[in-house]
Amino acid sequence: MLGEGTAFGGSLVGGAQHGVSGGRVGGDAYMGGRTEIHHHGPASAAPDASGEIPPERLRELAEAFAEGPAFASALERLRVERVLVLSGAHATGRNAAAQMLLHRLGVPAVHALSPETAPAALSARLTRPGGHVLRDLALSRNRPLRDTHLFAARGQLAAVDGHLVVTVENSPHLPGVTPCRWTPPSARDVVRALLVRRRPDDVEALLALEPVAAFLSAADRRPAEVSAFAAALAAYDDSQGAPARLADFGQSAVEKQCRDWLGDPATGLRDKAFLISLAVFDQAPYVLAAEPADKLFVHFQRLQHPELPPEIPVFGPAAEDRLTLARADGEVRQEPTDWGPVPQFMAGFLDERIPRVLLTELWTGHPSARPAVVEWLKQLARDGRPLVRTRAAAAAALLADADLPSTMALLVDGWVTSRSPGRRVTAANTLTPAQLLGAPVVLRLLGQWCNDGNWARRWTAIRALGLLAPLRPDLAGPALDALAARARADTSSQAERNNLTESAALLLSAGPRRGEVLAEFVRLLYLDTPAVRDLALAAFVRACDNDEDGALVGWYAETGMYEADAARDLATLWRTALNDRTHTRAALDALHTWVYVAGRRADAALALEPLLTALVVTADGRKRLDHGLRTMRAEDGGPRPSPADRLLAVLHPAPTH
Repeated sequence: MLGEGTAFGGSLVGGAQHGVSGGRVGGDAYMGGRTEIHHHGPASAAPDASGEIPPERLRELAEAFAEGPAFASALERLRVERVLVLSGAHATGRNAAAQMLLHRLGVPAVHALSPETAPAALSARLTRPGGHVLRDLALSRNRPLRDTHLFAARGQLAAVDGHLVVTVENSPHLPGVTPCRWTPPSARDVVRALLVRRRPDDVEALLALEPVAAFLSAADRRPAEVSAFAAALAAYDDSQGAPARLADFGQSAVEKQCRDWLGDPATGLRDKAFLISLAVFDQAPYVLAAEPADKLFVHFQRLQHPELPPEIPVFGPAAEDRLTLARADGEVRQEPTDWGPVPQFMAGFLDERIPRVLLTELWTGHPSARPAVVEWLKQLARDGRPLVRTRAAAAAALLADADLPSTMALLVDGWVTSRSPGRRVTAANTLTPAQLLGAPVVLRLLGQWCNDGNWARRWTAIRALGLLAPLRPDLAGPALDALAARARADTSSQAERNNLTESAALLLSAGPRRGEVLAEFVRLLYLDTPAVRDLALAAFVRACDNDEDGALVGWYAETGMYEADAARDLATLWRTALNDRTHTRAALDALHTWVYVAGRRADAALALEPLLTALVVTADGRKRLDHGLRTMRAEDGGPRPSPADRLLAVLHPAPTH
């Protein structure tokens, strides 16, 4: 590597001694440190990075520029005051507006100043006539832009007949300065402005296209992406596929925005951490996005700078500024809690596609960030707040949809085999939405795990299947078959049998196709082993002993009683459970729950009468129901509720003469 003339031997390099341990000493020999200072002519100042903006670029920009509501007043201020500070949010087109203000003013040339220009040195840069633009001047507490800086600039501009526009983000570091607030034009105005210049005869017809209306209806369209859409619309023809390409433009814009957020080195790690956290906690309280964002920021710092201790600024940007950067908004809404509804400042992206696209881009486009993201999600999964744990699972499901093998290896497998029930619940809550999102082989994997040698995998699979079927009624049959297969093995512990029962009961807890699930339960009564029959009855009784909204009793009162097959199967399951010595007591308790609901809902009271008639097929069955209704008490321990009296009358009709 050092060349052929280099030979190392002891302290010899190239045959010469480079030390003082003996032998011939060539070159300098010194002990301690040495400082050499070389002067090569006088020091020069940093080069001026300003230059003239090409006129053709200004003309091209003018073709597509829409002035917006603040343009006219800003132009007048610039004409009179010669110096204008244009402030606005990120990516709102303020820099294009600055160039157009000078262009509309009619200056002979527009010069772009270096953004490194210090406020105190501003007037020294204004030596040429015409227009000057200083884009995105960086300001801070130690580097403000003062009114005195503008006074000096104005005097210099008057001497050379020039004008200056300085663009800044909304900033508190402008003492004595009254900035002109830039408000971008509407997306429709931007599109119309370009179409008027390029296709004036087709403006209204193009604006009336369905994909155009859908694109323009979205909130917070940035001028740059609207201009790109307008250019695509100006090239629109009636060829096959042209409408689809327009319709896909919004998705493409979201994907580009997410790539820009994560790939732009100018966006700091803390901002990127907030964007990722907001994707996980979209439409949740703002503090739930901001607090975990700082934890992710710490993981990013440890990954990128392991030699330095991580630091989190105690105070940072305002919530409004962070949401503006994220193209999100917030509002105070009533949020349900364990203590009742409380007002919360809720935050979410304006485009609902952003969370999924951003997390997919993070996971597949930036694999170097995975160690930090994995540790962060594991940390969230251990949080004491259920919402945080649920969102961690949902985020992992999105990652699994993007790259299932990596997500299983790095996250889900550890949760699946954990001894902690909370981690296993997180795994089930990950696999359920992953299947709904279309992640491959999840359902087959859950079926295999139901008979896996590892009890934790069996537990997780059973739980996930129970969660999955109500959300995908078409999967209720395969899910129930998988649960029955596990029950058929008859090797489960009592805890595992309870898990099987709870998961099977969930199959009846929701969904429009509960009648089909009831038929599957009836099939298991007659065509399977005693263990599976016991599972079907225990799960049915548990599903019945539920009075929450959407429970089986409500579905039967609203829909089930009017479906002949469903009503017949429900009555069959009720009769079988009441007549089975193992389940009689639990079935009577569940029947009491239905009677209590009948006291609150007239439709449930009406539905119970024909059901009770269908349950009475033997004298013993009548006696059992009679005893259960006569001995029941009100929910508060008071006398027997009136619906029970009405059902007793149905059970023992008065003789007719």
